[in-house]
Amino acid sequence: MRAVLMAGGSGTRLRPLTCDLPKPMVPILNRPIAEHIINLLKRHHITEVIATLHYLPDVLRDYFQDGGDFGVQMTYAVEEDQPLGTAGCVKNIAELLDETFLVISDDSITDFDLGEAIAFHKKQQSKATLILTRVPNPIEFGVVITDETGKIKRFLEKPSTSEIFSDTVNTGTYILEPEVLEYLPSNTECDFSKDLFPLLLAKDEPMYGYVAEGYWCDVGHLDAYREAQYDGLERKVKLDFAYRENSPGLWIGQNTYIDPSAHIEAPAVIGNNCRIGARVQIEAGTVIGDNVTIGADANLKRPIVWNGAIIGEEAQLSACVISRGTRVDRRAHVLEASVVGSLSTVGEEAQISPGVRVWPSKKIESGAILNINLIWGNTAQRNLFGQRGVQGLANIDISPEFAVKLGAAYGSTLKPGAKVTVSRDQRNVSRMVTRSLIAGLMSVGVDIQNLDATAIPIARTVIPTMGVAGGIHVRVHPDRADYILIEFMDHKGINISKAQEKKIEGAYFKEDMRRALTHEIGDVAYPSQVIDLYCTAFEKLLNVSTLNNSRAKVVIDYVYAVSGAVLPQMLDKFGADAVVLNASLNKNAVTTTDRETLLTQLGHVVEALKANFGVQVSANGEQLILVDESGYPIRGELLTALMVDMILTSNPRGTVVVPVHASSAVEQVARRHDGRIIRTKANATALMEACQKNPNVVLGGSGETGFIFPQLHPGFDSMFCIAKIIEMLTIQERSLATVRSELPRVIYRTHTIRCPWSAKGALMRYLVETHPAQNLELIDGVKIRQPFDDSWLLVLPDASEPLVHLYANSHERDWVDETVRDYRSRVQSFVERQQEYHPAEV
Repeated sequence: MRAVLMAGGSGTRLRPLTCDLPKPMVPILNRPIAEHIINLLKRHHITEVIATLHYLPDVLRDYFQDGGDFGVQMTYAVEEDQPLGTAGCVKNIAELLDETFLVISDDSITDFDLGEAIAFHKKQQSKATLILTRVPNPIEFGVVITDETGKIKRFLEKPSTSEIFSDTVNTGTYILEPEVLEYLPSNTECDFSKDLFPLLLAKDEPMYGYVAEGYWCDVGHLDAYREAQYDGLERKVKLDFAYRENSPGLWIGQNTYIDPSAHIEAPAVIGNNCRIGARVQIEAGTVIGDNVTIGADANLKRPIVWNGAIIGEEAQLSACVISRGTRVDRRAHVLEASVVGSLSTVGEEAQISPGVRVWPSKKIESGAILNINLIWGNTAQRNLFGQRGVQGLANIDISPEFAVKLGAAYGSTLKPGAKVTVSRDQRNVSRMVTRSLIAGLMSVGVDIQNLDATAIPIARTVIPTMGVAGGIHVRVHPDRADYILIEFMDHKGINISKAQEKKIEGAYFKEDMRRALTHEIGDVAYPSQVIDLYCTAFEKLLNVSTLNNSRAKVVIDYVYAVSGAVLPQMLDKFGADAVVLNASLNKNAVTTTDRETLLTQLGHVVEALKANFGVQVSANGEQLILVDESGYPIRGELLTALMVDMILTSNPRGTVVVPVHASSAVEQVARRHDGRIIRTKANATALMEACQKNPNVVLGGSGETGFIFPQLHPGFDSMFCIAKIIEMLTIQERSLATVRSELPRVIYRTHTIRCPWSAKGALMRYLVETHPAQNLELIDGVKIRQPFDDSWLLVLPDASEPLVHLYANSHERDWVDETVRDYRSRVQSFVERQQEYHPAEV
């Protein structure tokens, strides 16, 4: 016997799951509905299947091909021009149906005994047998009444409440004799229930209904789709699982890693090649597809997660559907009965409210609360560049294909034949991204000076000497171990301007990229003596005789991420004793918690060895935290003030550049030394540019970003900073603990508040309009100063996230605490009012 699988449906009521996927290919327990139907047919020895296709026919055809891998023989009939209806599409293949055949729809999950139904059909010598079932609520289905022999007496397609005369309904599965198709016109849209069956009833042809026992679910809408999954897990329906049952009620695919601390309740399905992070909670009823990544501390309460989805750390999913390739970022919430279409992104800490549907390829902004369906258009494309370079999740946002396109976009803004340097940290993921960038650059005719694994201060030092148009540096993000940061530098080694960033973004988004001819493809060279150039420049700016006499002992912690291994050799050359910790490269990026543990250990080692100080190096040679001789860590604003004090002690009347949010301790220190403080916007590029533009700058930066020594190169450099600290402590005959004890006492607090992107501008205007102009400073954000005092509060919008930061600074602790409380309340109230006015904004 042959079966006709009516697989042409577009699944309108299953939108947004079926916008880019035909309904029979929607997965149930990680197998398409159509595969479950074919398995049912195969169990009843029906192995010749003709699939009628209309909507996205290639998806199903490419999956099943000739059917050999599924134990059946597949034939396809495509309705090219217009859908012909349930009966019309079968009439269209009448020449293939020369004996009793079975028709089954594309949207049902069932385990009916088809053999019993076929035997009934033959026993009754029926021309058309409808397989029926009994349901509690028949409104959505065709209702049927039969006599005691099963002969159909009456039926009504999808009756109103007042028209219901039976709870026995049509399941869309029929056993038919070929001659009934003669009642149907050719190449005309017609339907079994509306056209053929009423006609057969009128002609008194033998038409029967077989009431089947077993499970049946019409997967015609989203609630039924979820219910079918849960019923399958609870074995209310006989389905073939795609994976081995590892333990009762728990099916897990191959090559899947589950962290030992994860908690999984049965029944649940987890597909092939999945990665389940630490402390993940998976409740019974959860279905996870293939190639899914779930971050640490995520909580999954019966969601259905399709193949290739990425669920971030601490995300919360509750009885929702997450479609193919969708990304749910950390701390986002997707609530009950909501659906996120394929290839969409739900930003960090965003929330999708219950029942909300998001169509494919949409982007939900970080922190947004989505209360309405997102169907038309798209949220605004986030700029490629954030506050500092291009950044995103490693191998997800920053993937090889993304990097190739980014490299080509950057190269297209340069002249053909231009040269750029490319450098990276030692991580494998950085190597992968760098090679992809190089491929993109070469494709547009740009030559590469490949510095390979190089500390970023070394790259910035050599760029001005190489005649290049600029450089790219790739590294694991200093603040997020799962992020990659790609920085672009100009010919001086300074991060590129906003105008240049916009050019690259324009080329990227418009795909306005040239293609070099074969003979114009860029070349790759590996310059030598790069480290020698840096070391020479390094030495020229230090008092070598002072260093040689210092006999300093320094403990350097590389935190398992080798950042400029040149430093110990340089210090040894200068007569200093450098003890190196954790210099081996760890394949796994070090977490913030691990780094804090190592910092504590560093303090103990410094004390035990009676070293002058210790230093923890990070950000591929840019940033550092100091530990004084007593093991006390010096970081953040304390480190900023300490460096300013030491540098101005050595260079009285010098100029120091700091970001706008640095504490007022720097001005107090500068007054002691007749120095000058310049404040800039709170981003790395602004600091670099100010250090180059202003005369007599002896130091730039902060404990948060790192420190710039403009005479060496325009960027941050922890390696040179360490050598300079040894020199300054020796000349000044001080210790770090002494310098720290002499710093001004300033109370400094920070607080972060969530603020939608759409409210940031209005918030800044509100603050400006509600404060006297003479009290305001508008370098970056809004700084509200107290008259006749160093006390101030800064409200600074985050450049990369839907956040605003509060910074409060004063000599008086009570003023700082009260001011932070006051402005936190003001900002939160303002944001809430904005959201009331614009409730649908996402």
